[in-house]
Amino acid sequence: MRHSLFAYAALGLGMSFHVQATPSVAVDIAPLHSLVSQVMEGVGEPDLLIPAESSPHEYTLRPSQAKALSNADVVFWMGEGLTPWLEKALDNVAGSAEKVEMLALEQTHTHEYREGATFEAHSDHGDEHHDDDHHDKHDDEHHDDEKHHDEHKDHDGHKDHDAHKDEGGHHGHDHHGNDPHAWLDPENAKAWVAVIQEKLSAVDPDNASTYKNNAAEATESLNALIADTNAKVSKLGDVKFIVFHDAYQYFEKRFNVIATGAISLGDAEDPSPKRIKEIRETVQKLNVNCVFTEPQYNPGLVKNVFEGTSITTIGVMDPLGASIPEGSKHYQALIEAMVNSLSQCK
Repeated sequence: MRHSLFAYAALGLGMSFHVQATPSVAVDIAPLHSLVSQVMEGVGEPDLLIPAESSPHEYTLRPSQAKALSNADVVFWMGEGLTPWLEKALDNVAGSAEKVEMLALEQTHTHEYREGATFEAHSDHGDEHHDDDHHDKHDDEHHDDEKHHDEHKDHDGHKDHDAHKDEGGHHGHDHHGNDPHAWLDPENAKAWVAVIQEKLSAVDPDNASTYKNNAAEATESLNALIADTNAKVSKLGDVKFIVFHDAYQYFEKRFNVIATGAISLGDAEDPSPKRIKEIRETVQKLNVNCVFTEPQYNPGLVKNVFEGTSITTIGVMDPLGASIPEGSKHYQALIEAMVNSLSQCK
């Protein structure tokens, strides 16, 4: 009997060494964190590095977030275009983790930064996302520009961002290349769910079937979200609106509802006097009455810019979902909230 007890104990001890630990996963922003959460449902919870109420363009990790990054087996992040400060932290703190940069994936449909404060010239391209030939990633001219941009990164790009701050305290970025707000196109979200499933299954094969089933459910939910959003947007009519910073073109082009302009650039730099003048003139010329602030930034700037214009509705449009609880339901709720915001422009 004594020998049997030792045998069972040894067997139990041996089995404990074969238990597959849940992979530690870190994600930079809340919408992407939501997609990873959907795929990991029932297995584990990923760690969120940047709260949705904070700007990802400039952020300092808290000790708990840095610890999550250092413990990560896999890190899903948008890319240097959104979080230029994070790349160094990934190398220094999460050196052994597998890093998946969503903007660099072949599956990601990207658009170049728009130029100027107003977007009238872009409004006739609402359906360009349906044709792969129009994706900026596959544009030879874009590759040439991007190559030129990379050759000069150390001089005037994101790599040396601390040395190139403008007077307002924001980083002086070169606004060529891809707009990093690609999560606002749910077709990208669908593509990423498949990649997330693949990466997690590779590091955690014991739960591969769960990741596969969860990814299928997430994809079905995203398909329903796209159909529902298309139906709701089609009922809005000709909506004229101004956004706080140029972060929404992925949503705009996917659902063919184009903003009239943006107060700030894609990285939310303080607008120049010239840009403010241009957008005020456009508001008056087109009789735009709707503008959106963002919870990550001071709404007082918006009020000051449009004082004395035709703007009568000041709403909130949030590309990150600061008021939406983080987790698996966050992404779908974020896209629904975008439509709800637009419905205020009557």
